[in-house]
Amino acid sequence: MTLPSLETTPIPGLVVVRLDRRDDSRGFFKENWQREKMLAIGLPDFGPVQNNVSFNADRGVTRGIHTEPWDKFVSLATGRIFGAWVDMREGDTFGATFTLEMDTAVAVFVPRGVGNSYQVLEDATAYTYLVNAHWRPGITYPALALDDSTVAIDWPIPLGEAIISEKDQNNPGLDPSTAIPAKKTLVLGGRGQLGLALAAAFPGCDAVDRAELDVTDADAVAAWPWHEYAVVLNAAAYTAVDAAETPEGRVAAWAANATGPATLAGLAREHGFTLVHYSSDYVFDGTAPLDPGHTEDEPVSPLGVYAQSKAAGDVAVSLAPRHYVLRTSWVIGEGKNFVRTMQSLAEKGVSPSVVDDQVGRLTFTDELVRATRHLLDSDAAFGTYHVSNGGPAMSWRQIAQAVFERSGRSADDVSGTSTEAYAKGVLAQGNPFSPRPLNSAMSLEKLRATGFEPEDAMSALDRYLAG
Repeated sequence: MTLPSLETTPIPGLVVVRLDRRDDSRGFFKENWQREKMLAIGLPDFGPVQNNVSFNADRGVTRGIHTEPWDKFVSLATGRIFGAWVDMREGDTFGATFTLEMDTAVAVFVPRGVGNSYQVLEDATAYTYLVNAHWRPGITYPALALDDSTVAIDWPIPLGEAIISEKDQNNPGLDPSTAIPAKKTLVLGGRGQLGLALAAAFPGCDAVDRAELDVTDADAVAAWPWHEYAVVLNAAAYTAVDAAETPEGRVAAWAANATGPATLAGLAREHGFTLVHYSSDYVFDGTAPLDPGHTEDEPVSPLGVYAQSKAAGDVAVSLAPRHYVLRTSWVIGEGKNFVRTMQSLAEKGVSPSVVDDQVGRLTFTDELVRATRHLLDSDAAFGTYHVSNGGPAMSWRQIAQAVFERSGRSADDVSGTSTEAYAKGVLAQGNPFSPRPLNSAMSLEKLRATGFEPEDAMSALDRYLAG
């Protein structure tokens, strides 16, 4: 069987699929739905969960215009129809129409929010459709009158001669006030430095913190309207790396970094949203060669409790059908962070000692946000990506020296120390200390292959300090 072909329409997302039907003296055969081939021609991976068949005994049966809250893949097992679709979604194409005569060699993908209707042109027509949500009894879904004068569908059989249910004879007219809103974006961890940057980059999103939505709370999860979201950006995490080594911190880290993402992955499967989860270089032990650095297919090898909980979260999220795991390193955003601390010390005349055997790349939150938007907007393949700013890997000391130089101080004012020596000082004070990967540099080649070019970390540092 050859690949089907795809044709776009004036309604965004509504596409016509010409199927490869094989006819002979016995009848015909066709692959009505073959996932790999449909994805290859550009259909979304919409995850059908139910197949329905509407058998129409008589020519002239007319059904619709129905706008249920799911995507549909419609086709015919027998017969012929005149199909009509109306965009009922908010936006510039609200009220746009498309019509098409269909036989068994044609299918149409109908996105959520587009009204669907058809008129039977032959007796014994079997209309079949896949949907990605289960039908539930007792629920009234939006509908539009078949004879609405605004959309003015030119039915081949006059409606006065058609067979129409009483319900469909009483559907309302087109009303912009009832347009179906687009699904939203949800930002979890919306008050953190990454969450704030994400909220600013996704206008109209819902940004919440743990006090507003705790995904480890079963009652809170059950009460949340997950069906309203197309994308969930999970910037929520337990990030107290050293405190995670304490009994209390261990429980909190695993709850936020592993149990929470596992819950989100299950919700993504159930509700069909795309899950974007932000992870860490800490999932590696830091023993990979500096060039190319840690790659996405390298087995995880976490050292401490925080790292172990983040690695478990990566595995959990990878089970969501539509997911991006973005592993990042040394994040710098608004609020307290390493760069601001070094800038403050430089301004105060302090000459600090900074670790010089941990090597990696800074990731500014605007770069992480830019990569997020790129992957979503370009429909990049789902999976795990490494994201940081570009340029050569540097030690914490080298980064501190760069900040000092940009603050009018000498790089020599920043001395070096080892991770081992730093750890001894922390432990001597009775504080917990988690092991760190000495090499946090990650390969960015998979991200580059999607068409994204990371900004050099030092260029981004200049902008950050200037701003």
